[in-house]
Amino acid sequence: MESKREMKFDALVVGGGIAGLQTALDMADQGFKVAIVEKDASIGGKMIRLSKVFPTLDCASCITTPKMAAAAHHENITIFTYCNLNSLEREGDVITASLTQQPRYVDPVKCIGCRQCEYGCPVYVPDEEQGGLNARKAIYIPFSNAIPQLAVLDVENCSLCGKCAKVCPTDAVDFFQQPEDFVIRADTAVLATGFRLTPADQKKQYGEGKIENVITSLQMERILAPHGPYQRVLRPSDGKEPDSVAYVQCAGSRDKSLGIPYCSRVCCMYAIKQAMLLSGSLPIADIVIYYMDIRAFGKGYEQFYQNAKAMGIEFVKAKVASITQGEDQTVALRYENQEEGGVETREHDLVVLSLGMVPDWNPAGICEVATDDDAFIKSVMPKMAPALTNMEGVFAAGVATGPKDIVDSIVEAGSAAMEASGYLVEKRG
Repeated sequence: MESKREMKFDALVVGGGIAGLQTALDMADQGFKVAIVEKDASIGGKMIRLSKVFPTLDCASCITTPKMAAAAHHENITIFTYCNLNSLEREGDVITASLTQQPRYVDPVKCIGCRQCEYGCPVYVPDEEQGGLNARKAIYIPFSNAIPQLAVLDVENCSLCGKCAKVCPTDAVDFFQQPEDFVIRADTAVLATGFRLTPADQKKQYGEGKIENVITSLQMERILAPHGPYQRVLRPSDGKEPDSVAYVQCAGSRDKSLGIPYCSRVCCMYAIKQAMLLSGSLPIADIVIYYMDIRAFGKGYEQFYQNAKAMGIEFVKAKVASITQGEDQTVALRYENQEEGGVETREHDLVVLSLGMVPDWNPAGICEVATDDDAFIKSVMPKMAPALTNMEGVFAAGVATGPKDIVDSIVEAGSAAMEASGYLVEKRG
C-alpha cells in the first residue's frame, strides 16, 4: 500500500479567510513555519467577496487582497487550497491532520494563470462567486484577484470537448488528475473555519427562494461591488433599476422555528451599510429596512445608524410575516407595524433577506473539539482567552467560535496567534 505524503510545520491554520490569514501572518512574522489549509480554490474567505466594510465604508478587497498577497509571498507560510480536512487528531505531542487535495484537473506547476482555457471553453454555467447572477465557464479562475491564480475545471458541467486543453500554452489541463491524500503534522493548530449564511429557502413564509427579485445579502454585496455581475444596481428578473428596495431583518436569525434562536450580530450593520451604498447608486430610490431591533453595538456603529436615517433611509419597526410575488414583478411584504399598529402590505421592486450566520464546518467525526448548542466551536474561557478550545494545542479564531464582525474576527485572530505561539514556546522549553 502506497504511503501518504507527509509534511511538518510548526502550526496548522484551518481556513484561509481574514481570521486565518491574520493568524498565519502573526505567527509567521515570529519565525514559525505555518501551513494554511483552505477548502475553496482561493484564499480570502467571505471578506474578499464583500463590496465595502462598515462603519468606514472602506473597500473590502483593498483590505483583504494585501493580506492574501502577504501570506502567499511569506517565506514561512505554505498555502494549500482546494483541500478537504478529513481528520485532526492529537498523537502524543503532535497534531496530525489528514487531508485530501481535490483535483483541479489542471497541473498547478504548469498553469500560468493566463486564462486561455477559460476564454476557449464554450460551456457557461451560473457563477457561484457572483451569487449565481451571471455566468462563468466550466474551466475558470474563481475571480480576478484570486490567490493562487490557478484554473479549476468543473467536471460536473464540463462537456469534455477538449478545447481548453487545445488552447493551453503549457499543456496544463489534465483530465485524468486524481485526488491526493496527504498528512500534515504540526505542534499546534488554529481553527478559523468561518461561516456560511442561513439558507434563503428555509422559511416557507418568505417564498422558499422561488421569488426572483428576493435575493440574499451576499448577492447584494456582489451587485454593489465594482466588479459585480451587472456593473450597476439592477434587479435579477428583468435588469430594471429598482425604484424601491427593502431589507428584511432577522430573516435567518432570532427564530426558534428555524433552530437559530441567537442574534447573528452583523445583520443590522451590513443592511445599513448596503442601504447607504444603494442610496448613492440609486439616489431617487426608496430604501426601507424592516427591523425588530437595531443592534449597533460597536465603536461608531450608532453614529453610522444615525447617518443612515439622516440620508433618508426609512426604518420600519416591524416583523415581516410573509413575502409573496406582487404585480409587475414586484415583491409584496405583509407585516405588523409595531410602532403605528395594524397589519400592512407594501410592494417593492427588490427585497434583500438579511440572513444570519451558521458555522461553515462541523468538527463531529473529524476532531474532538467541542461545540456549543449553536454548533459553533466552544471556547473554554470565552471572556479571558476566547481562542482556547477543549483540545490541547488547538485554538480557534474568528466566526468559528460565534457570530462577529470583521474587526472582532481580526482581534480574535491575533489572540489565537498569541496563544498558539505561547504554547509552542512553552512546549519547546
